[in-house]
Amino acid sequence: MHIAEILKQHSPHFSFEFFPPKTEETSKSLFESIKELTPLKPSYVSVTYGAGGSTRQLTHDLIVRLQKESQLTIVSHLTCVGASKDEIKEILTKYNESGIQNIMALRGDPPKGETQFVQTHNGFAYAAELVAFIKKHFPKMGVGVAGFPEGHPATPNRLKEIENLKAKVDAGADYICTQLFFENRDFYDFCERCEIAGIKVPIIAGIMPVTSRKGFIRMAELALGAHFPAKLIRAVSRAEDDEYVEKVGVHWATEQVRDLIDRNVSGIHLYTLNRSKPTLKIYDALGVKDSDSLRRTPIQL
Repeated sequence: MHIAEILKQHSPHFSFEFFPPKTEETSKSLFESIKELTPLKPSYVSVTYGAGGSTRQLTHDLIVRLQKESQLTIVSHLTCVGASKDEIKEILTKYNESGIQNIMALRGDPPKGETQFVQTHNGFAYAAELVAFIKKHFPKMGVGVAGFPEGHPATPNRLKEIENLKAKVDAGADYICTQLFFENRDFYDFCERCEIAGIKVPIIAGIMPVTSRKGFIRMAELALGAHFPAKLIRAVSRAEDDEYVEKVGVHWATEQVRDLIDRNVSGIHLYTLNRSKPTLKIYDALGVKDSDSLRRTPIQL
């Protein structure tokens, strides 16, 4: 189903993100997680693309399998890194032939060991160019782009950052999905700045629950510029072990989701790290069995 049609339906929309497994063991674990999360009735699920296109084939194999074996709406990530326009067009053609109707268009991170993005010969320098290319050659495809509530690490000028985001939307993006954040006020401020800039597409809030100390540190490394609230750091620090760190993280994420729902957010995108347990716990803490329940009219007491 086209993402634009999904997002026109009653909100909030809930979606999950997975990354392609690299071994048979992790593949088995991923599909067990997908099996456990499917009853939650996500509006769609997305599949990531490794830095420098490192998981290109794995990503393609996973989304094609999901398309064939599940009833889920699939959004595949696609980046500008390490691919020419011809290669991008070939990938999109294969997706189109496989029934994949939706793409998350990203500039992408540099390959491992490199710090700077380098434009591929006859490739794209910016995500806006990739969005325009998709819409020109595959106009029926839905396209999402990334947003950064706390600022893009490569664009310290926050005014320029919103200009760049608007360029992606003007190129044809159907929605924005944000990087993870831990303070909802940053998200609300981001949405207001988008509104001022004339950005009117749905904005999906990206939420990633903390599940371990190691994972918390890894988040800080990957989400450069992300704001880690002192209260969250203190709660993680006093947790006895990772079992309790996960309880802290799930509680924090649940309160974020609860507040976002109350503020009529368009959608919430949960970064699952290919694990079902934290997401299931969030739904349980919210007192619902699936996403449909979260969209129901509240009972009048």
